[in-house]
Formats: sequence, structure tokens, C-alpha cells
Amino acid sequence: MKIRKLLPFFFSGLCAVLSAAEKPHSLMTDLLEHTDRTWQNGYPSNVPIWAADNAIEELQYVEIASSRPSFGWIVPGDGKGVRQVSYRIVLSETANGALDGKGVVWDSGTVESNKSTAVPYDGEDLEPDKTYFWRVKLTTNTDGESAWSDAKAFRTASELSEYAASHYPQEKTFEYASDTEELAESSVLYDFGKAAFAQPLLTVNTDAECDTLVVHVGETVKNGAVDRKPGGTIRYQKYEIPLKRGMHTYRIKLRKDGRNTGSDAIKMPGYIGEVLPFRYMEMELSGSSAEGAAAEENILEIYPGRDAVHYPFDDFASSFECSNDTLNQIWGMCKYSIKATSFAGIYVDGDRERIPYEADALINQLCHYGVDREYSMARRSHEYLLNRPTWPTEWILQSVLIAWYDYMYTGDSRSLKANYDVLKARTLLALREENGLISTTTGRQSKEFLASIKRRDNIRDIVDWPHTGILGLNKHEGGEADGFVFTDYNAVTNAYHYEALKIMGKIAMTLGMTQEQEYFEKEAHDFLDRFNKVFFDKKLGRYVDGDTTKHASLHANMFPVAFGMVPSDKIEGVVEYIRSRQMACSVYGSQFLMDALYEAADADYALHMLTKTDDRGWYNMLRVGSTISLEAWDNKYKPNQDWNHAWGAVPANTIPRKLMGVEPLSPGFERARIKPQIASLAWAKAVVPTIKGGISLDIENKDGQYTMRVGIPANMEAEVYLPLLAKKCDVTVDGEVRKTKRVAGQPFVALGNIGSGTYEIIMKY
Repeated sequence: MKIRKLLPFFFSGLCAVLSAAEKPHSLMTDLLEHTDRTWQNGYPSNVPIWAADNAIEELQYVEIASSRPSFGWIVPGDGKGVRQVSYRIVLSETANGALDGKGVVWDSGTVESNKSTAVPYDGEDLEPDKTYFWRVKLTTNTDGESAWSDAKAFRTASELSEYAASHYPQEKTFEYASDTEELAESSVLYDFGKAAFAQPLLTVNTDAECDTLVVHVGETVKNGAVDRKPGGTIRYQKYEIPLKRGMHTYRIKLRKDGRNTGSDAIKMPGYIGEVLPFRYMEMELSGSSAEGAAAEENILEIYPGRDAVHYPFDDFASSFECSNDTLNQIWGMCKYSIKATSFAGIYVDGDRERIPYEADALINQLCHYGVDREYSMARRSHEYLLNRPTWPTEWILQSVLIAWYDYMYTGDSRSLKANYDVLKARTLLALREENGLISTTTGRQSKEFLASIKRRDNIRDIVDWPHTGILGLNKHEGGEADGFVFTDYNAVTNAYHYEALKIMGKIAMTLGMTQEQEYFEKEAHDFLDRFNKVFFDKKLGRYVDGDTTKHASLHANMFPVAFGMVPSDKIEGVVEYIRSRQMACSVYGSQFLMDALYEAADADYALHMLTKTDDRGWYNMLRVGSTISLEAWDNKYKPNQDWNHAWGAVPANTIPRKLMGVEPLSPGFERARIKPQIASLAWAKAVVPTIKGGISLDIENKDGQYTMRVGIPANMEAEVYLPLLAKKCDVTVDGEVRKTKRVAGQPFVALGNIGSGTYEIIMKY
């Protein structure tokens, strides 16, 4: 019998795009927008949160775990310079109460403030396991008083504390195969187009008895069929399904993997079930119906599908397109990687272990911010790792960086306050020796120190991963640390230490801890001078790996540049050396290489590194056949790698943060910096999500004219920079001549601050 290649019909429907009314919208409670929704076994449900108790089946929903949550909203208005000047919040136990002002639990009254993110609840502690409704109205400087927002519902958890992070349940999306290919008389390959962490299922119609369908599921193909031995941790599984006569749907129960379901792994919740990353399904029929001429008369119809699992994700929150199609493909892969690898609800290191690590979390956090207006998964992952730290020294220090990014992108300082002591310990000041540097090898890892960072075992330096001669690499094969020479005093570890000290000063300032702020600021200032004296080799004109070696790696140089540690008169030589080392780092290290290149305004070389097509670049991930970013540049650089590692998706944050140049200058994007570095691209356009709404950019550079059309959400202002393309440039904003100021030591001109609204900025050169 020949399998009929059948795909379902897809119907295109009319989609009406409704403009938002002139009222606050996109309301968030504790950084979560969809607190009023429910899910049933992962599928979005029609039952609203206030009716969840009446449902027969068990539902999943957000549980707000704070007795004193925070609120946020997007301020309406697309005019120029729109700023909120006051707000009023009403919270009630019923929807009608929120709408008509009856049964009010809390009324903030009119508060003179432009704050629209992380607005604190200031009433009596909320009660557990209860549904509340709130709404907000505001006044702006241009449009006066707004209408009330729609009422937003949320439900509290059964146990509450003053502050606790909350999160969404995981979600399922049913997907059909997008393409088929007949391999043999009784064998067909189905392609879903992209890999996903999913559960395979299929509907089969047959009039035969005693037939068995053999299903091969995998991430890659070889010789046109699902690869049965893909190597490394690339996934493949085989299942046999005894078929029943008639039409039936079969859900394949996935086998347990001993490693990624171990004690340290993040387990899939029961309402979701186990998942496997795969793109392809291959069907083989065995039995009497598969043989003989009579089999042609039998019926066998197969409709393959899968339940793809992910964290709730807005596919339309971000976009990017430019004149370089290679970069467009890389962006698409990296953006999708963030959605696909969110399957566990906490950032994990891919499918091999499913264990959270700080390095994965830092890159995943920045990428998630770059592609979606979503902040809860990053915070949940960060606070999980504060209590379960991993072994690399630098990754312990990264917790401080993650905490600061969380605050800058959300404006919510409660996590900083709740975790201040452990963050302070993770600056690793306890490892400082008499020479003023930190070391993990000089006997300072006491029980008290390990307890302060919540570790049982000692930590050790990593620099990059993997090292030479491990994880399938032979001793003669280079690892990803560019030959880094480990000494007692490591330049990379100490560079991280400086960055952590600097950030802790900012955290202390945020929390109003003046003495702590002054302490950390002085420590960072003094340490920077000490670092440069020890690790910068004046004869070589670059940084060396340690205090007792003359070896200079890419890593010893890119981290000081990324963290702003290099004296201005030394930066050119250091960056030149960085270029000479090319991509001598892993996909993890590339995060800091790209940050360093853009920090040094070396946009041309940065674009080259983003788009290069050899086997140590992101395009190679596409070329080998993956649709999710890899754990390593190629199988040969990490033979045990998996094909679903979000830390390989660095362009998902580098493109919006650095190439398009959109970053927060103040917490919660009250002020943004827009400093594009598109280099030789003829044009580029993007929508970059922020907690206050999307920033849109449309840039074109041709025929001596650089045009930037920018859209800034209400209640935000932006500090705007243009590239210095000639000694003399004439700049207009919406047709009016605007004076600019050249930025000292940088190839930019500063346009100054502009408020919300849409602008056309033209620079003729």
C-alpha cells in the first residue's frame, strides 16, 4: 500500500487590526500582562480567570505570589512629547466594583507622577487565593485626562509574601507538517519547517488490520531520511504504533531521558508532559498492507502533527529586516530560538541536561528582551540561580549583571532589594588577595564564603567552554578559550569582578544605601587602576591572560573592552588585536566579543562577524540544517553538542541593542538611547520591544543622505545619536535644521534628547 501524502487545508481569515483606544492598555501585574487568561493542559482556554473555579477540568493560570504587587501599563498617545503627569489606580474584588467604584479594596487617588512601570501597590496586604480587578486612568501633558483602562483581573497564589516573582504556565501550539516527500513505496518524510520541543501525534485512517506504523522522529536528515545516528546530543527516536482499523488519533508517549530528567534538571509539568526537540517525522508501514499489488487498493491516510511547547510568546512584538539577506536569516533563526527554547518555563542549557546556568540565562535574558515584551521568565530564571548557583567563577559574578539588566528593562527594584545580600556576596570580594585581585586557587574558598554565595562545592574559573581535550575534543584539538593560560590571577575573572563592583554601586544607589554606594564606587575605581597595572602589557599593547604569563588571548582583551575598562589611548591597539584573533571564542564568548566591538564603535568589523559564512559563525548553524541556534559553532568544535541552545542566539540581542542601538538609559526605559551602528548596510528597519511599548526604526543610507525614521512610545524620551559620516554634516528633524554635537573620541554626532512621537531625521553629508 502507498501512503497518501495528505496535508490539512488552511483557511485564511480576515484579521481586523484595531487601533488602541485613547486609554492605558497592555496592563501588567508583577510584570505579567495576561493574568486574566487560563490554559487547559497547555492550550489557551476560553474560561477567564474569574470563572476558573467553575470549570470542571483543572486549569492553569498565573498566580500572583506577592501580597503587594506592582502594576504597569502603556501610556496612550502617538503625538510628540507625550508624557504622563499623573495616574489613579482602583483595585476591587469584583469587575463591577472596579468599573463603578464600589467595593474598592484600594484607591491610589490621583498621584502626580510619570511612573507607568513598576508602580507599587500601597493598600492592605492582598488575601491569598482570590481574584482581584484593577484599572487605571491617567493625565498626560498633551491630551489631559484619559479614559479609564479596561479592568484587568489577576488571581493571588495560595501562599503570599511581600515580594515573590510570578510566571506564566507553559503553552502548547498544535502544528501540522508543512511539507512531505515520498521516500519509498511505503515511506514518507514529513517536515515541520522548524524544530520545536514538541510531542508527536498523528491521525491515521486505514481499512486494514494488523498493520504497524514505524515512526522516526528527529532533528536532522541524512540522505533524504531522518538521520538514525545524528551524533552528539542531536535527537532521534523511533516508535512503533499498532494501527486500529478506521480513523484514530495516536499520541506518541515519549521515552524518558535519564540525563535531562535527573535531579538537577528542570522537569516538565504534568499538565504538559515530556517533550522532544524534532523537525522531521518519517513514516514506514509494515504488515500485510505494505506489500503486494492488492495493497494499492487499501486505504491508508496519515495526518501528522505535533504539540509544540513554549512559554507564552508574542511573535509580533519585534521585527528586523535589512539589506543583507544573510543577516535577515540569522535574525529569524535567533528570534525563533528564544521562543523554541522557552519550553521549560525557566532558561535551560538545551536538551542534553535541561539545567539552568547563569551564562545561558544572561544571554537568554538579553535575547528575550530583544524579541518580546516579556520579563517574567528572565526574573524567574535569575532568582532560581541565586539559590542554585553553578560552578564557574565568572558565572557566579554574572548574577550581578543579570540583576541589573532585569532592573533596567523593567524598572522594578524589588528583586534587587530582596536579593541584595547574596548579590553583594557574588561580587566575590571575599576572594580578594593582598595584591587586590581575586583568585579561586589561593585558599580563600572557606565554608563561610561558599555559604554566602549558596554553593556547597568550590568554584573555578572557566573563561570559555569547552576547554581543550574534553567533551569529545582530542588533546591536539583547540578548545574555545583561544589558548588561554590559567594562572592564580585570571584577567577574565578579574574583569568580571570589576563589572560586578561597578554595578553593585548602582544597585546600592537605587536602594538608597548611600554608604554602600560610596564603598562600591571607590572599590571599582581603585580596582580598575590595579587591573590595568597588572594585566595590560605596555610592550605588547594588549592585555595578557594572567599575572605570570605573557600569553594574550582574545578573551583577556574583549572583556575589558566590553566592560569599558580600557584607557582611551590604548583602545585602538587592543581592538586591533581583537580583530586579529577573529572568532576565537565560543558562541557564549561571542556575546562579549560583539559587545566589545560595538562598545569600540567598530561597526564594520562587527557586521562582518555577524554575517560571515565560514564554520565559525551563525550562518553555519543554518547551513548545517538547524532552525534553532546550536550549542557550538559546529559539531567538530563540540562533538557532544545539542542543536537547541539559546546561548547561541546572540544576534537576537546584538541586533536590537547594538546594531540598531536601542538600550535603556534609565530604569524601565523612561529614557532610551538610540545609537544605530548599521555600518555598510544600505537600509535596516526594526521594532524593538520595551516595557513602555515598541520603538520603531527605519534607517536608509544612500547617495550622501542618511535618513532615520524613528517612533518613540509615549512617556519615553530618547537620547539620539547619528553616525559621523563626514567632517561636515547637515541635520534636519522633520525638515527643521538641528544643531548637533560631535561625540569626543567616537564616530558619532549627538542629536540630543527627543520626546515621544514619530520623527524623520535626515543627515546630508
